Amino acid sequence: MRAFIASAIGVTCAAALVLPLAAPAGAAPDTTVTAKTETADPTEVSGSTQSLPLAPLPAASTRTTGAPTEGAATAERGLPRRDVRPFSLVGVVWNDADVELNGTVQVRTRATGTTHWSDWQELETHNAEHGADPGTAERDSGTVRGSTAPLWVGDSDGVEVRVSPEVTDVRDGGSGASVPLPDGLRLELVDPGKDPQQLPAAGPGAAADGGDSRAPSSEALVLPALSKAQTEVESEAEDDVAPGAKPYIGPRPSIITRKGWGADEKLRESAFVYTKSVKAAFIHHTATGNSYTCSQAASVLRGIYRYHVTSSGWRDIGYNFAVDKCGNIYEGRAGGVTKAVQGAHTLGFNADSMGIAVLGTFTTSKPPTAVVDAVAKLTAWKLGLFGADPSGSTTLVSGGGNRFKKGAKVTLKVISGHRDGFVTECPGARLYEKLGTARTGSARLQGR
Repeated sequence: MRAFIASAIGVTCAAALVLPLAAPAGAAPDTTVTAKTETADPTEVSGSTQSLPLAPLPAASTRTTGAPTEGAATAERGLPRRDVRPFSLVGVVWNDADVELNGTVQVRTRATGTTHWSDWQELETHNAEHGADPGTAERDSGTVRGSTAPLWVGDSDGVEVRVSPEVTDVRDGGSGASVPLPDGLRLELVDPGKDPQQLPAAGPGAAADGGDSRAPSSEALVLPALSKAQTEVESEAEDDVAPGAKPYIGPRPSIITRKGWGADEKLRESAFVYTKSVKAAFIHHTATGNSYTCSQAASVLRGIYRYHVTSSGWRDIGYNFAVDKCGNIYEGRAGGVTKAVQGAHTLGFNADSMGIAVLGTFTTSKPPTAVVDAVAKLTAWKLGLFGADPSGSTTLVSGGGNRFKKGAKVTLKVISGHRDGFVTECPGARLYEKLGTARTGSARLQGR
């Protein structure tokens, strides 16, 4: 892994789509894939990534199930149906993160141990609104790749994929030819591994709930909720509060730590990157669909984390926090939940901000009340540590993007949606319209 300087300044919002999960069963063997398995210790969270190069596909007339692959080649790339080792999340990556994939990416998968194939599902190809800001060490590391949003498909052991390039429209002065696809297209199949509670006990030294909330790698599974008074006392004692922040610090909510959701700390960069403050919170939805159960949220997070790091080349998961549809709050990018950890969530505005990803799709679906309440609780506490008023506005300097030029001073609401900093539909229209409620609730919890 590349090295980062801890003091340096510096994934589609549609992170995954959830399909109904199939019951686990035996998997078909696969001996031809390129696999990357990062852990083997049975007391640790397991998991792996299979990486498969995509090849030119034959003409559609020769592509029926069971047909030979010979035939006239097309501009499409893909992978015919094949057996693979079990996985639960799929995405496509390519060599150059600065090159866009103009076209469509579709996959279908087979539930593990069955003959049932899903319908074709489309992956979000415009993932550029996520990732580290231009000119930062993370972005310029040489390992960052272009990527689609990943697709959560549940336990699967078969896959088929096709990538179809966009065709220029002659009515708009185009030639009618296919737009070239990016070089180095690869299919990434992620097994998120087991939940921590499924692993063997770590022995007499195993940590229980509670612990040091400031530790970058806390041994606690869950940081317990604290009252407003307890939060103020602990924050002051640990020097975790900005000058002048009191008395407007909200009570700390219960937070499931990285250890609690099973993050494999061997995957990420060992150093941490911090910015000066947390002046704003950007709210995202992950477009994971809403059919997942909250007991599966940790697996979704591990899949996104592994895809961000191993497949996309990021230093860690992009979001600072995540919230599931039951209102559970999860620690995201490592570095300490009380600190101004630099994320990779809102291209151009990762400095002096935090990213909160809600697991689900809220374009047309109304977010549960528990989600809005959790966002209010989390922002009241974390923004309060830095003296930020959730009902107010702040000024951030753009690091570059499609809405604001690099260096532009931009006035944004302290609690903003992803679309406020970048041209995107994220966090979905129905979640976006609830941000006013979250702001009001957050300010009330701070005692404003």
